[in-house]
Amino acid sequence: MDLKKIYEKMRELLPENQIKINEPMKEHTSFRIGGPADIMVLPTNIQQVTNIVKFCRENHIPFFVMGNGTNLLVKDEGIRGVVMKLAQNFNDVLINNNIMKCKAGVPLSMAAKIALENSLSGLEFAHGIPGTIGGAAVMNAGAYDGEMADVVRTVTVMDIYGNISKMEKSQLEYGYRSCSLQKGDKILLEVEMELKPGNYDDIKRKMDDFIQRRKEKQPLHLPSAGSAFKRPPGNYAGALIEKAGLKGYRIGDAMVSDKHAGFIVNVGNATFEDVIKLIHYIQRQVKEKFNVELESEIKICGD
Repeated sequence: MDLKKIYEKMRELLPENQIKINEPMKEHTSFRIGGPADIMVLPTNIQQVTNIVKFCRENHIPFFVMGNGTNLLVKDEGIRGVVMKLAQNFNDVLINNNIMKCKAGVPLSMAAKIALENSLSGLEFAHGIPGTIGGAAVMNAGAYDGEMADVVRTVTVMDIYGNISKMEKSQLEYGYRSCSLQKGDKILLEVEMELKPGNYDDIKRKMDDFIQRRKEKQPLHLPSAGSAFKRPPGNYAGALIEKAGLKGYRIGDAMVSDKHAGFIVNVGNATFEDVIKLIHYIQRQVKEKFNVELESEIKICGD
């Protein structure tokens, strides 16, 4: 099926302003890297997601689901098929006592602020982390004294046939930056979190402290995908990279941050290849010097 026919079908499933053709992925990733997606769709409700998934499956059209693109590195050739973005377009929030239910596209920082407004504790660690609730739940994102596994109660998911079901926390098999949803056979639609009643001032104080630490230690002024590597057992990726003398090392316009060596930043017009070559170089150097295998946290996508 050619792009014109896919686009015409998508117009039957979505309003025209929720469909983009040959959309540059660099406009949708925090790295500001990536070629065009054939078609990008921006569903606003679960029925639209269901319709898109069924159409793509029945017509053998490859599709990729993304959030805010904050840990995503897209190839310069772009992405073939359909990219379904669940971000600001898919971000309803409901609160009932200490239970917060968020659609997958709710920005993590927004969820933390809403929790604060309702004097609910548990999401302080999320304040300032880029990305969406959905992506955070799948990656088990965390920082400082918390992670998503501490607060997730249930998730609502959809399989490739459009069937919707709920999964309990115990079924998610949470570990350090890991979750059973990373297998990629299900689309996360909603996250239900159990928070704790708290004191507004105490919660805000903690959030302010965390955001100040991020500003002081992280290169927030440059495009990146956050921490480039998972924390190796008993050590810190950034510390090992710095000890290897790689702070400020660059390949093309991809550079090891001179502020925090755990970050790879785009200092101009970095390409996919620049970043990949730098990741591999860092891994080799750390392996040679410290016999530690660094595992990348960045998700790679595209043709």
